[in-house]
Amino acid sequence: MLKFFGIDWRLAITNIKGLWWFLKDRSLFIKKMREEGDMPKITWRPILFDKTDKGGTMTGHYFHMDLLVSQLIFKNKPVRHIDVGSRVDGFVAHVAAFRPIEIFDIRPMESKVENIRFFQADLMVMDEKLKGCTDSISCLHAIEHFGLGRYNDPIDVNGHKKGLKNMIEMLQSGGKFYFATPIGASRVEFNAHRVFDVNYLWDIFKADFVLDSFSYVDDKGDLHKYVDFEDKQRQENYGCHYGCGIFEMRKK
Repeated sequence: MLKFFGIDWRLAITNIKGLWWFLKDRSLFIKKMREEGDMPKITWRPILFDKTDKGGTMTGHYFHMDLLVSQLIFKNKPVRHIDVGSRVDGFVAHVAAFRPIEIFDIRPMESKVENIRFFQADLMVMDEKLKGCTDSISCLHAIEHFGLGRYNDPIDVNGHKKGLKNMIEMLQSGGKFYFATPIGASRVEFNAHRVFDVNYLWDIFKADFVLDSFSYVDDKGDLHKYVDFEDKQRQENYGCHYGCGIFEMRKK
């Protein structure tokens, strides 16, 4: 509730604790600047959480999902790749490093980046010109938002089903669909996202797709790569409350 109103008490405690070493470091730096430095001005801009933080993170949904799927696209070398709603400063940037990618998003965006073409579109509504337009499509950690209004999209309780139906129609026979979304007991956490039971998702996909691989990120943020999809753990969503299922599928 405090974070909802912009109050982060953990950050506040970290900053209060950090003041003593900040003032000590600043005093030492000013002393050394006078003795051996040549910068004429020192101002205040305290950043007090980096000293005790880790150097980065190599865990979690987005890290593993973006890296794995971009590697699959590099390996499979599609003629045309379209992405719907995935993270631009993660997955899209990974792919654009080695090939062109077209991105569709309901929100406006300006692209001046080589290898990235942007189209603003609501994928809950099908544009007939897009049917069968590509041999490769991705939608990573995006479908769970369709129809919840979070991104100024229209409220639609079946928005995820409509979006998936339209993406399936965009894909040519034999084309690849790379899809990732939160997995666990099916629920809507309005207006953040949906979470899907794995069997619920496969019931949507199995008529149109052959599954080439399934991986998932567990609740701890660790990747389990290319697991047995027929394993009995699937019935329990691989033990996930809020995990991330990563499907690599080929259209029949």
